[in-house]
Amino acid sequence: MIEVEDVTKEFTVRRRAGRLRRVRTTARAVDGVSFAVARGEFVGYLGPNGAGKSTTIKMLTGILTPSSGSVRVCGLDPSRRRTTLARRLGVVFGQRTTLWWDLPLRDSLTLVRHLYRVEASAHRARLAELTALLELEPFLDTPVRQLSLGQRMRGDLTAALLHDPEVLVLDEPTIGLDVVSKATVRGFLERLNTERGTTILLTTHDLGDIERLCRRVLIIDHGRLAYDGELERLRASVAAERTLTVDLAAPGPPVELPGVEVVRTEGPRQWLRLPATANAAEVVAALAGRYDVRDLTVREADIEDVLARLYRGDHAYDLAVGAAQLPTADE
Repeated sequence: MIEVEDVTKEFTVRRRAGRLRRVRTTARAVDGVSFAVARGEFVGYLGPNGAGKSTTIKMLTGILTPSSGSVRVCGLDPSRRRTTLARRLGVVFGQRTTLWWDLPLRDSLTLVRHLYRVEASAHRARLAELTALLELEPFLDTPVRQLSLGQRMRGDLTAALLHDPEVLVLDEPTIGLDVVSKATVRGFLERLNTERGTTILLTTHDLGDIERLCRRVLIIDHGRLAYDGELERLRASVAAERTLTVDLAAPGPPVELPGVEVVRTEGPRQWLRLPATANAAEVVAALAGRYDVRDLTVREADIEDVLARLYRGDHAYDLAVGAAQLPTADE
């Protein structure tokens, strides 16, 4: 459904060179990126600010034209077949609404129907389905400018899906949402992917979205693809500290084990930091042999911790080298 082959995007930047002189330089936002997304996949596209995520999204949707390389979405060149592709593609930019500010949400969605030339009967059926799934009924007749951020986002998702697209591209769809709204949007996207088979590419800084929804992730850094594979494999690839929570039979001084640091105590409960190289089974066995342990849990590193280590560069792989340094989905 999505094919990106050796794509590069360059921009011309004018910089000050003296009081009156300006010089032109070339900035490469995307540098030789290649990946493919199969029908029905739900893929997370991650990277730090300025890494090239939004530039890639704009090339996929036809807003920007690649400087070199090729892009295909639903078999079409987005920049050359933008109108045709629009009927098969849904797009949500979390920071920009596609709704009409002063119109009630229902009227905005009716205008979207005319833009995509959706038949009235199909529109009614699709709107009824999305209204139920996204719980739109209480505010369908409310002007968009009076909607909360979470309500507006659900309206934008509805607008992007009214024409039943094959591919949905999401750029920060949960930005600024409260916990309840995030849960609603995440649950809806999960059902959309599993029940309807919609192909979804998700760009977000909210890594809770990624952990809940995506098995496969792409990571871009400095314009180059640094990782393409399963989320759990990424977590295992980058050594990160784990936390062992121990409930002892009674309160006592911090436990003493070689190479293990107690970071917090609260009554009989203690939190231990395990180095990335520590064998959790050996630590648990040592604890059980020396202390009266009633319960314990091991918490693996959060995906936030893993990505922070990747972005900082304090890991065994060099992102600047590219995807060859990390295991791919096919390995």
